This record gives sequence, structure tokens and C-alpha cells, in this order.
Amino acid sequence: QVQLVESGGGLVQAGGSLRLSCAASGRPFTTYMGWFRQAPGKEREFVAAINWSGVNTLYKDSVKGRFTISRDNAKNTMYLQMNSLKPEDTAVYYCAASLSAAQAMSVTTVRFWGQGTQVTVSS
Repeated sequence: QVQLVESGGGLVQAGGSLRLSCAASGRPFTTYMGWFRQAPGKEREFVAAINWSGVNTLYKDSVKGRFTISRDNAKNTMYLQMNSLKPEDTAVYYCAASLSAAQAMSVTTVRFWGQGTQVTVSS
């Protein structure tokens, strides 16, 4: 079992930045980690993922160049640096853990979820 706890959400103006953190515990920090988000009235969607070494990263097209995913295995923590935020980035952001890249990109195959942290971008 893996426990995931997100932090770092909040309210920011358009064009601003936020950094989300996800602290993992319960099992060796060896899986693919990632972020999803869910806006009101919409389905949960993939945002970004990263493998154990940090070499392989995956991003949703609309966040490429603005968001950066990273991880610190010594701290069992993953991060999402979000720059140039837009109102359409407003959502609850969820940390996720999976066993492979394919699993990490699909809501239906993610193995473990965090509780989520709210990100609100005002115009």
C-alpha cells in the first residue's frame, strides 16, 4: 500500500506560479508517479508523470513548457512546478502512483491516489 499526501495548492492570479508537492509513504518509492486534475463538472485528466530515475517525463499537451514534474527519491517526494498559470488550470490536483508509464497516464489504471489539493487561478 502507498499513501500519498498532496500540498501546495492555493489561489493565484493568472500568470502566476505554484509548486505542488506529493509525499509518499508505505512502500519503496519505486513507481511511476504522476499528477491528474479534475475541474468542476469535468472528468479527471492526466497532467504529467515521471519515472523512478526522473529521466522519463510525460506531459499533457496543454501544460508542456509551463509545468515541470520532478521527484526527490531521498525525500520520497514528487513535485509539480506550475508556471504561467491560466484560469483553465483551475482544478483539484491529485497525486498518483502507478507501476508503468501506460498505467500512470490513465485514470482507470492508476494504482494509488492522494486526496487532492485545490488550485484556483483567477483572471
